[in-house]
Amino acid sequence: MKTWMMVMLCCVGTAFGRPNIIYINADDLGVMDVGFNSSRYHTPHIDRLRAEGMLFTEAYAPAANCAPSRACVMSGQYAPRHGVYTVGNSDRGKSQQRKLVPVRNTLHLNPDNLTLAGALQAGGYKTIHLGKWHLGEDPIRQGFDVNIGGDTSGGPSGGGYFSPFKSGPMKPFSDQYPEGTHRVDIFSDQAIRFMRENKEHPFFMHMAYYSVHTRLEAVPEFVDKYEGRPVHAVYASMIEKMDEGIGRILTELETLGLKENTLVLFCSDNGGICKISKQTPFRAGKGSYFEGGIREPLVVRWPGKVAADSTCSVPVIGTDFYPTFLEAAGLPVPKGKVLDGISLLSLLTGQDEFPERMLFWHFPVYLQAYSGVEDDSHDPLYRTRPGSALRFGKWKFHEYFEDGRIELYDLEADIGERNNLASLYPEKARELHAEMKRWRATMEAPVPTELNPKYKPGENKRKKKNQ
Repeated sequence: MKTWMMVMLCCVGTAFGRPNIIYINADDLGVMDVGFNSSRYHTPHIDRLRAEGMLFTEAYAPAANCAPSRACVMSGQYAPRHGVYTVGNSDRGKSQQRKLVPVRNTLHLNPDNLTLAGALQAGGYKTIHLGKWHLGEDPIRQGFDVNIGGDTSGGPSGGGYFSPFKSGPMKPFSDQYPEGTHRVDIFSDQAIRFMRENKEHPFFMHMAYYSVHTRLEAVPEFVDKYEGRPVHAVYASMIEKMDEGIGRILTELETLGLKENTLVLFCSDNGGICKISKQTPFRAGKGSYFEGGIREPLVVRWPGKVAADSTCSVPVIGTDFYPTFLEAAGLPVPKGKVLDGISLLSLLTGQDEFPERMLFWHFPVYLQAYSGVEDDSHDPLYRTRPGSALRFGKWKFHEYFEDGRIELYDLEADIGERNNLASLYPEKARELHAEMKRWRATMEAPVPTELNPKYKPGENKRKKKNQ
């Protein structure tokens, strides 16, 4: 029975014809920053995807900030396999406040690491990247036929969100669009053009918006409606603009008759920034490995295969996208390619068999604070200090390397991760700690142990006292 089910799942992509795949990746959008999770925001087109597809209520980013999360998704691998642990340098913040010398960070994904786009391209898909790449100089060298706006930039560099653009891959569009044209509109136009040109051919689209990464820039046609409301008006206008762009792409799919044979996945790369948009009931935000930093709004629509208005509460993670897209396309895992995720098709298509597993995060780096106590992290100096975390069932386990601190949370009873149960359930804590160390050994995950000679313990205490 199990063999028959696996054969059926492997044939999903071919039985219905090779589907188009659109992966929509928002930037720094928190799990609570969409309309179906919060009335603060107006996202009718994202909400429509949710109504017509499956919502994963316990979806996770594989890292708490941009580059490592994207590297994990695009490689299908946990961070220790590719070494992208953060953005830029790993020794962020003041040296005298860091007890350890962090692990050296790898800035970009190695071009020899076959991306999910490269695997689909090799399998006959036309591929396009639009927006933020952050994993190398040019996405065309990493599996894409077309690149619109992607380079090493982590934010909307070269002139912000509106044309004209002074530098970078968006600069050529300054001559093609009127002054004041938003990036979202350019991306929508180029996405629609690509779909029209490839409507008779299976395609993969990575629609990776820069929205809503800082710098924050008001969208004139939307910002006024949010003034006076309990929300950051500029931020809300940027979310609605992105949603409008998504709506244009969805409408074009229908116009071209492609809706039924297109899998659309919407997600974000990491949690939102607390000071801009609280992620309550989840704790903290971008850069933290509390739930607010890694929980994501994940929706998948695939008409006829994924039940409309359905919900899945199984914990999933961004490294699952690679095998999911391959299986949907009817393609095998490339020879020699190691994938850490599991295809979600059995969940998407209503099959019951999905293995119980642990999800892991490893972050042997420092990420300095954005806003002190408003970040709602462990201390006002850092969003995170070096450590690891795992999720298994209802349990969330953290370990921090500076002082060996361990934390155990029951997410069913304490979704805000306020009540550390490690001392109350020592056996469970030991069990999960052993699993974490076993995983790190398997991954050859580096753990920083070298003491920082510039560290001044009193500096941490002084700072905390003054907050």
